[in-house]
Parts: sequence; structure tokens; C-alpha cells
Amino acid sequence: MDEKRILLIVGGGIAAYKSLELVRLLKKAGVGVRPILTGAGAEFVTPLSLSALCEDKVYSELFSLTDEAEMGHIELSRSADLVVVAPATADLMAKAANGLASDLASTTLLATDKPVLMAPAMNVRMWDHPATRRNLETLKADGVRFVGPDEGAMACGEFGPGRMAEPQAIFEAILAELQTARPLAGKRAIVTAGPTAEPIDPVRVITNRSSGKQGYAIAAALAGLGAEVTLVSGPVALPAPAGVKRVPVETAQEMLAACEAALPADIAVCVAAVADWRPESVGQAKIKKNGGEAPPIRLVENPDILATLSKGKARPTLVVGFAAETNDVEANAQAKLARKGCDWIVANDVSVAGVMGGDANTVAIVTNTGIERWEAAPKAEVARRLAQRMAEELK
Repeated sequence: MDEKRILLIVGGGIAAYKSLELVRLLKKAGVGVRPILTGAGAEFVTPLSLSALCEDKVYSELFSLTDEAEMGHIELSRSADLVVVAPATADLMAKAANGLASDLASTTLLATDKPVLMAPAMNVRMWDHPATRRNLETLKADGVRFVGPDEGAMACGEFGPGRMAEPQAIFEAILAELQTARPLAGKRAIVTAGPTAEPIDPVRVITNRSSGKQGYAIAAALAGLGAEVTLVSGPVALPAPAGVKRVPVETAQEMLAACEAALPADIAVCVAAVADWRPESVGQAKIKKNGGEAPPIRLVENPDILATLSKGKARPTLVVGFAAETNDVEANAQAKLARKGCDWIVANDVSVAGVMGGDANTVAIVTNTGIERWEAAPKAEVARRLAQRMAEELK
């Protein structure tokens, strides 16, 4: 990875400040960064800051005699392994989609023969505008990859999709693009994540506590190793990882159907916190309080997704389940392994503060040959190690 280099185009938007943190992450990982700063981008970050962090000259002028003599824009466009645009403004996306070359950034995008990754950032109305949607589809058809945008509050005071993805997410997408060893290339993976929500009536549901962070991290890590990943996700507040096909579901029955539709697969990783039961009947209208006893809710058992995938005719080569336990963690995980018929159980103690909804996890890998205990680590690191081990298992 230390020989890899990206060309970073910083567009003009308030999110440009995130590009500095992105550079820091890349340099720490041994990735070289050569920056192009647009005129509008220079209104938000200074060339001095960008140059100091990149440890390289900042390029900005198309018609600079000095720059063209030292590093012409054609050579510049082909000097890296990957071109990253962050933030990718509506203007930069429009220029790239329509083949315009009016400044150094757009000329570079038109002249490059390297893969391009864009991290869009703009006002929600600009993102939703038909012109931007057309440009997005054109760029995707041209082979441009995207990370984000996220949904949330914006500097303009509005809320919605259009926030640039966080530097860590862009960093992970870049590493996935630069990954030279892609041991899971040609393999297909199914990952379930998040909770399920079983309706009681049109308003109320039975659900589980799950942020989906660990499952989403595993989906991203598998994609980073080259797998074609289908992420079957219950309702969570997370953006889809780069390069992953997300299938949103709500109920356990919907989740099972989506998993079966994604078969055949080489790997199945069941991380989702699936509700064990669902109401036998669902009220067609909101159930009202009447001052008396609460109405009885008869529960029936939900389908067992992990067991179904483990014992089905189209069984993936490697089936991994998760066991979120509050006591007797390893013993319960061993019993679950035998009961479900899967290959591994990844066990964790969710009674530990900060695991549910947090960014770190402590897991043990339970197999028929023993238990491998891992130290506490960020969920992204747990995911990376799990994905690497799955690749080794399939080798």
C-alpha cells in the first residue's frame, strides 16, 4: 500500500474541510496524495494547509506555465492509481458528466485513464434536482464510483441527503479501490444487519436493539476484498457502504425472502438482530387504550434465517452466525453453533456498556474445533479481520 498514490481533487463546498482529515488518514496508511484545489475550493481550505498535509505541491491553475512545465495536466491526470473527488460538487459532477474541461480539475477528469471515486456534497435540493440525478446516472454508466452522500443536517440549515460522507468512510472506500489483493473477487456474499421490526398495528412494532454498525462494517470489508455483497438490512440510520448492494427490509419474513433471493452465494454472514417472535395477527387500525386491561398479543415464532441458510439445498460454502449474549456467552454460542448447523458463531457480550450501538466490540470465534478470543477493537477492525479470515477459509 505504501507505493499507492491518489490524485485528490478538492471542490468548492463547506465540506472541503473534511478533505484535510481524509489526507491525514491516507498519509497515515502510507498512501501518497497529490492535490488539485479548485478556485472555489480555495475559498474553504488554504493551499498551504493542503500542501503541508499532502507533503506535495498543490495544483490549481490550468494555464500555469510553471505547473505545465513541471507536471503537465495530461501527466497529472495519469500520475496516480486513483482519482478522488472530495467534495464532488454539483458543478464538478456536471462538468465530468458532460465532458467539459474549463479548469484544471475538469480537464484532469476528462484526461485521466485511471479509476475515479467521487464523494458528492451539496444542498439537498441540488442533490435531488433532475439535472444532478441525470449526471449521477451518466457518471455511474461511465464507471465512476461513489461514496455517499449521507443524510443529515447541513451548513445551510436544511436536512436531507447531500452531506459529504465522513472522512473515515471515504478512506475505507479508497482503500477498497486500491486493494491489490482481492482474494474474494468473483465470490458472492450475503450479509444481514440491523434489527427487524414486527408490526403489532400500523403504528407499533416489536423490535430489537441494533444499530447495524457491525453488519455494515462486515459488508464493507467483504466488498473491499473483492466480493459481490448483498446487504439485507433492517431499519437503521446508516448509509450503504461503497460497492455494496443494499436490500432494505423490515420483518424477519422479508429478511429471509431477501436472503433466499440473493442465493446462490459463497458466504452468508447473519449479523442481524432478528426478532424471535412476531404477533400472530396485525391490527388493521391503531389499537386504542380503553382504560381497561391491555389487549393480549399472541406471538408466533419467526423463521430462523441462520438455520435455514445453513441447512438449505443452496447452502453457501461458509455460513457465519452471530450470538449477542448477556450471560454464559461462549457456552450459549457453542450450543447455537450445534443447533443452527452453521460453520462459525461470532459471540459477543452485549451486556457490556457501549457494545450495542457503539463503535467497538469484543468477540470470540466459536467453531467445531475450538474458541478463538479476540481483544476489544473498533467494529471496522473486527470486520476487517473477519473478512480476511473468511477469505482464507475459502482459499
